[in-house]
Amino acid sequence: METKRLRDVKSFLVMDVLDRASELERQGRSIIHLEIGEPDFDTPLAVCEEGIRAIQQGETHYTHSLGIYELRAAVAEWYRKHYGVKVAPEQVLVTMGTSPALLLVLSVLLEPGDEIILADPGYACYPNHIRYLGGVPRFVKVYEEDGFQFRPDEVKRLLSRRTKAILINSPSNPTGTLLHPEVMKELAGLGVPILSDEIYHGLVYGEKAHSILEFTTQAFVLNGFSKLFAMTGWRLGYVIAPEEYIRPMQKLQQNFFISPSSFAQRAAVAALTKNHPELERMIAEYDRRRKEMVQLLREIGFGIAVEPTGAFYVFANARRFTDNSLQFAFELLENAGVAVAPGIDFGENGEGFLRFSYANSLENIREGLRRIARYLEQKV
Repeated sequence: METKRLRDVKSFLVMDVLDRASELERQGRSIIHLEIGEPDFDTPLAVCEEGIRAIQQGETHYTHSLGIYELRAAVAEWYRKHYGVKVAPEQVLVTMGTSPALLLVLSVLLEPGDEIILADPGYACYPNHIRYLGGVPRFVKVYEEDGFQFRPDEVKRLLSRRTKAILINSPSNPTGTLLHPEVMKELAGLGVPILSDEIYHGLVYGEKAHSILEFTTQAFVLNGFSKLFAMTGWRLGYVIAPEEYIRPMQKLQQNFFISPSSFAQRAAVAALTKNHPELERMIAEYDRRRKEMVQLLREIGFGIAVEPTGAFYVFANARRFTDNSLQFAFELLENAGVAVAPGIDFGENGEGFLRFSYANSLENIREGLRRIARYLEQKV
């Protein structure tokens, strides 16, 4: 049995693809994974060493519910250094990943029936967070020919007395594109708080990612350590918020989560304050993979109107091959042995697309796309 709240939460389809891929692997099939958005690199050595040191010295207990002060101060300094914005440590709340951070922010913003404006296509889990809390996602279609940019006039038309925030994600999952700073500035000027997911900052190629805090203080920033620092398993993120919202979120944190992991927080201080030569090599390798994946996908016949320049995704137009991306994703999995994410997972306007992740080796990317090319040639 499910409560109504749970019935409103839709399946995360990419996980359904992953589950089936895992079943096939247990049967002895070779599967190339291009569906998962997880770094395939190790956490930088200095970060690991600090986490181990913290454990060995007994830092394995509850911390302050906002997170240790040293980490909150390091986050504030990171944003000053990289974006030239002033953030006080008192505006930072450390969480067990960015998804709990999003849950806390929406919990303090939403009453039942309140609305959040967000992109279609966009990250599949955003609408589920909103619906779970009784809110209403209001979708703005974004288009490949625009590089999946928001059109501010269309956002403005959706504003109502029930609008509590505009949710943005730059670089974006699933599109891998960055919002233009001019668009961010226009959105910030609409008089509604901006909820900015900046988890892919740092994974940018040939462009510069801008924080929403460069354009407004009426913003909630979600960020963390999973992507840039390859720390998915450490489960650590944070939210930067106007100071008046910190205490309400802290009360929820105390009740729901107590505090984030103590030794993971110590490791995160090292992530933000030490030099990590591994990261430069990692970003360069992602860029190599990005360029080759875009080229190979185009050669196969997938459409890419604007090349992605962030995160580790290519959102490719597959309408030449299908009008049912979920069916097509499973077709490629079963027949070509390649797992990809169906575009419909990311919204109705994502139908006809597939998301390819280049968080895998160049060798596997080449092999995966060779398999897809061979299968499509045989199919014709």
